[in-house]
Amino acid sequence: MHQALAQRFRDALPTGPDHVSLRLVEIRTQALMVRNDIVQPPSASEDIGILVTVHEAGGQGYAATPDLSSSGIAAAIARARAWAIESARFSLVDTAKLPMPSPSGEWRSPIESRWQDVPVAERIERLRAVCAAAATDERIINREASLLITDTTSLRITSDGGEVFQHNQATGPELSVVAHANGDTQQRSFGGGRGAVRQGGAEVLDFLGFDASPERVTREAITLLEAPDCPTGNMDLVLAPDQMMLQIHESIGHPIELDRILGDERNYAGTSFVTLDMFGTYKYGSDLLNVTFAPDVSTELASYGWDDDGLKAERVTLIENGLLMRPLGGTVSQNRASVDGVANARACSWNRPTMDRMANLNVEPGDSSLDEIIGGIERGVFMHTNTSWSIDDSRNKFQFGCELGQEIVDGKLGRIVKNPNYRGISASFWRNLATVGDRSTMGIFGTPFCGKGEPNQVISVGHASPVCHFAGIDVFGGAA
Repeated sequence: MHQALAQRFRDALPTGPDHVSLRLVEIRTQALMVRNDIVQPPSASEDIGILVTVHEAGGQGYAATPDLSSSGIAAAIARARAWAIESARFSLVDTAKLPMPSPSGEWRSPIESRWQDVPVAERIERLRAVCAAAATDERIINREASLLITDTTSLRITSDGGEVFQHNQATGPELSVVAHANGDTQQRSFGGGRGAVRQGGAEVLDFLGFDASPERVTREAITLLEAPDCPTGNMDLVLAPDQMMLQIHESIGHPIELDRILGDERNYAGTSFVTLDMFGTYKYGSDLLNVTFAPDVSTELASYGWDDDGLKAERVTLIENGLLMRPLGGTVSQNRASVDGVANARACSWNRPTMDRMANLNVEPGDSSLDEIIGGIERGVFMHTNTSWSIDDSRNKFQFGCELGQEIVDGKLGRIVKNPNYRGISASFWRNLATVGDRSTMGIFGTPFCGKGEPNQVISVGHASPVCHFAGIDVFGGAA
């Protein structure tokens, strides 16, 4: 099909445009769930179509269609061309001056065990077993074991001979239990709302230890019912990688997206406290903070070989020793702002244009073990797994809640506490980074549910991080 599509595209190319590209996207998704030992209705979807982009006369136009025939492709090119010519009068950038990548190559997710070889009935039985294993106490009032499998194939063809094929398969298991007693309700989860999702096939469940997770998850849920409320005060805060995921996402990722800095998102999701003059001069965090755009981590959720505008995806340091160096901005935004960016122009589907999106955004490890981090703290809380979040329109002031906390007293982990929360300001929070865990404390997480843009685009992003320690943070419990 791909060869036939490429030939139809080249046969339909008109003379005149500076550059024409066609992007085919095919997405297959399956979601399975067992709730309280009852199999829920499974869902499966398949979506396929193309988006044609035309650069002509200094403008850019695009058109999408599910019609992959020769006539469908020709009609999409004609519509995109008309929009390119019309938009040239209003464009923020002269597209004739844009680099128009036309690479050729192939990139695939690493897959050891194909889901195609695992019958659906066997997948459901595995979820049944996990759900049943969580029924350990009458105070567990709800149990949900689920599995999300997403298979995405894309093909980008250009008028000057470029052709890139990419295949991404993501696997996201989740177990969530709710415990209730004496008027109190607590939740504990395996991945924190699908945070354990990563690229790969059925081997992901084994690698993550999903089948063995009910014992820990239910034990911690029951313990939370009996635990005291999180202490309140200014104290040290240690964040596990599954909470660092959201901290990175909301207070680094979104603020340094270049199109947001340029004002493109203010009508929908707000602006950013970051401004263009900060790059190369602004102290975003302490000297221990090193953040990379890392599309080369093979199993992380948002790894790829080229972005959807054809730019080669390479690892780039965005924050180096606390200094803000580079934004998350693709080819078009880089040209508008006259700054260097990264290969992160991405679209969620065939019927959406590209925009600046996070991909794999990671905090690099330091040199402290977990024991060393805990041992250096007199009073603090170690928090795990996000459960609530709030952040202002400029991605600056935030407040996050976690599922589980553990007190740290005189260099030792103490009792578990419930309803742990903390708040801060992005512009100063990262400067309080006091210790960064070594590679042994690293965790790879992500989310398939990052929303942005009008019309909305929901896309996958990845975040890897070690355990991190922040000094002097406003921590509080549920009663505060």
